[in-house]
Amino acid sequence: MKALVIYDSIFGNTEQIAKAIGGAIGSSEEANVLRVNAVHPDQLQGLELLIVGSPTRGFKPTPEITDFLKNIADNNLQGVKAAAFDTRLGNDDIGSPIVRAFVKIGGYAAKPIGATLEKKGASLVLYPEGFFVKGSGGPLKEGELERAAAWAREIVEACNSH
Repeated sequence: MKALVIYDSIFGNTEQIAKAIGGAIGSSEEANVLRVNAVHPDQLQGLELLIVGSPTRGFKPTPEITDFLKNIADNNLQGVKAAAFDTRLGNDDIGSPIVRAFVKIGGYAAKPIGATLEKKGASLVLYPEGFFVKGSGGPLKEGELERAAAWAREIVEACNSH
């Protein structure tokens, strides 16, 4: 399966998750893992699976991920299976009840990434996923790298069953 995992990362947490996902999918020939600013548009050609991830910043993906997705031509991902993920603080780790309320309204980065991938023609194989960090700069919560690898295996299974 030709797969591409594209991510942006500020503190390194999302990068770790992206690499765990790529490693669980297969070899580097099967699953290329690239930071968003290293992706060339021609790398989207011939893909079977595209996974995009970002840290949640102000309830949404980073501007780099948003711009990358915006610049994909409509229907350019037709026939491509896709998945979206983010890194985020868990509700219990958000100290302020006001901020928790805003998060409940504003959400996280994975959902808008997934919606944009669908708008560009891809079909999501799993619901967008969030992986948890301990503080705004991390580190990742214990077990999140293993959970990311398990999620990647679910994605591959879902792709193979369609």
